[in-house]
Amino acid sequence: MADTAPPTTVLETKPSRIRLTCAARFPRTRVLAWDRDTLYASRGYELLRCRPEASLAKNLPIEWEPVARFSPVWWRKLTSASRLGFRLVRDGFHALAVLPSGEIIAALPGAIASLCPGEKEFRVTHALQRGTRPLSITAAPDGRVYWGEYFDNPERDAVHIYGSEDRGASWRVVHSFEKKSIRHVHNIIYDRWADCFWVLTGDVAEECRVLRVSRDWRKVETLLRGNQQTRAVAAVPREDGLYFASDTPLEQNYIYKLDRRGSLARLSEIHASVLCGCAVGDAVFFTTMVEPSVVNLDRAVSVYGSADGVAWARLQSWKKDGWSDKFFQYGNAFVANGSNATGLLASSTIAVEGYDLQATLWKLE
Repeated sequence: MADTAPPTTVLETKPSRIRLTCAARFPRTRVLAWDRDTLYASRGYELLRCRPEASLAKNLPIEWEPVARFSPVWWRKLTSASRLGFRLVRDGFHALAVLPSGEIIAALPGAIASLCPGEKEFRVTHALQRGTRPLSITAAPDGRVYWGEYFDNPERDAVHIYGSEDRGASWRVVHSFEKKSIRHVHNIIYDRWADCFWVLTGDVAEECRVLRVSRDWRKVETLLRGNQQTRAVAAVPREDGLYFASDTPLEQNYIYKLDRRGSLARLSEIHASVLCGCAVGDAVFFTTMVEPSVVNLDRAVSVYGSADGVAWARLQSWKKDGWSDKFFQYGNAFVANGSNATGLLASSTIAVEGYDLQATLWKLE
């Protein structure tokens, strides 16, 4: 299926039987990534980790271990000390990748930073020239790391994807989208079943694309493109295909599955745009945000999930708080990605009533 808006099969589904039960909550914490049974999270500019499933199995409190810190410019030390200041200037860690060799690569305001095993301070290895941060950092099994440029780009300049072959120590452009072709890169996801990358771009008309890319970046195929339903930020590869959710304020949003034969199925209607997704065992989850829209009017942040990829349900919701969307961020829920070997879902909410800047661990039932 090449260069097309999706002609979809609409599947009839029954409500999902999956349920989420809160196992623990942590204030002022943003979950970032799993490395098997270890969960990485941040508080301000400090990176932490824990092994929550082991603690819960023994009925012990979950203890966070300090890993390292990042030293931002002086004024961010002031803004990150307050909840609203943190939200206003988008402080803290935004994405994280843990490499098999032990290095940790992070996206922070204005920088890509790396941490070598045994070190306690992140060091900047690439200062961003456009935009404040990429939306994701992705690692392949061989330790190569990639991220795509995410910036406003009103002139539709060329957009680059950067890669590192030395575990984040240096970066080079591995692929470029030519001028006028896309606005920015939304996400890069490694697919272990197909041994490839999926690249998602936006934001209007032909700029909205779902691309499949070979590990060496020599083969780039556009499988879907052309309308708001191919505008996506979150995608979750599974053995039977790629699950993704649309991210549009202009139309009704849906969850889709692109199977290994290239057939597209529309799985479930959802009430708002999606920025995050992950898998826990066989279950797949997507989270919505509260974005100003004439179509998506629901003012709740929600978690959608499915135990089998077929039956979907809205499992948790939080109401957007009263602070300005423009200045203090849209209501949103982030989930930890990476290789999760536990039965836990880790999420963090922002700009919602009662649970602003709070992380939650959920048991699946």
